[in-house]
Amino acid sequence: MVTPFPGGVGISGLRVYDWPAVDGVCGGSPHVHLACSECYYVIGGQGSVQTLTRRGFAETPLREGEVVWFTPGTIHRLVNDGDLRIIVVMQNSGLPEAGDAVFTFPAEVLADAENYPAHAQAGDEESARRRRDLALEGFLELRRRVEAGEAAALDDFYRSAVRLKQDVLGDWEKRWRSGALASAERTGEQLDRLRDGDIGHLAEADVHVVRAEGPRRFGMCGRLDVHDPAGGSSPHG
Repeated sequence: MVTPFPGGVGISGLRVYDWPAVDGVCGGSPHVHLACSECYYVIGGQGSVQTLTRRGFAETPLREGEVVWFTPGTIHRLVNDGDLRIIVVMQNSGLPEAGDAVFTFPAEVLADAENYPAHAQAGDEESARRRRDLALEGFLELRRRVEAGEAAALDDFYRSAVRLKQDVLGDWEKRWRSGALASAERTGEQLDRLRDGDIGHLAEADVHVVRAEGPRRFGMCGRLDVHDPAGGSSPHG
């Protein structure tokens, strides 16, 4: 049995795209997560994360050593001001990179559920740039509406995003139950054992190493070093 990451989280190494965009800055594709929080630990370079929420537009600086996280519904866009490198920590066994993400494409693209997946795919640099630019087009319009005080702007986007993911919510629940929930329940069982003086689970102690799956993938915000315990954990004592 493969031992999951602590707490049923997921992690990836991220080198944020340095491609210039239409608004003159470099960075990744704006998007949102519907059921997962995400955390950035900055390991090098500098930049920022632009966000849209009911509180409006914000830009949070990112510098080496800083930790920034945000909750579901936070529309976010990473900006690279110079060699920005991040360790990304994700809820639910890395679900944000396994389905829980909706790009801020223009409204007419979000409304076309049949063709949305084609726009959301990226297997090479050309398609990743095209996806980023389309998401940025929608993001800039959404930001304009939010800053103009259009209260319905975010709700319209959220509803479109939820419609696109209705068919996979059952799969997300299975991932949560087998990951984060199972991890929390396992801790409860261990605490009960310790109260009873049972040291059985301590005898199962082991060390696990997960190497990045190569080559780097074209992720939503940059080139990814993906670490997946189910695909490459190698325990050794």
